[in-house]
Amino acid sequence: SEVGRLLSLAAAAKPHGVIAESGTGSGVGTAWLHSGLGAGARLVTVERDDELARRAAGVFADDDRVSVLTGDWRLLERYAPFAVFFCDGGGKRNDPEGVVELLAPGGLLILDDFTPSPHWPPRFGGEVDELRLFYLTHPALDATEVLTTPATSAVVAARRL
Repeated sequence: SEVGRLLSLAAAAKPHGVIAESGTGSGVGTAWLHSGLGAGARLVTVERDDELARRAAGVFADDDRVSVLTGDWRLLERYAPFAVFFCDGGGKRNDPEGVVELLAPGGLLILDDFTPSPHWPPRFGGEVDELRLFYLTHPALDATEVLTTPATSAVVAARRL
């Protein structure tokens, strides 16, 4: 995963925090987050698809720092606030304000799968990319966009103290 090293670094930077992921999928992002997970940290990931969640739970079954939840991304709320939140699934598009609210002060938010834009405000498909603009200009966040490949980017943000 192009964003993998960034996920590992973010987790490693918060060795006692709760690290969260929305959208476990096949568990690639989960594995990268896990690779940086501190001894005193906790990793909680949620996946809507029962089969994908079951497989991921099996992969991490021997590490009691990791919880794999099955269902809606809002199941994460009970584990908040988050020191790191890799929002790759639910919430990112349908409730961006709710995503920001789950971050602890100083918490890191990582959102990938954007298409780089040389314009300001950023554009996608000929239109202003309102979602990316929301995160990049949110008053509670210090945010930037980083290239993950020549054709993809991630938004990385920290919640202001």
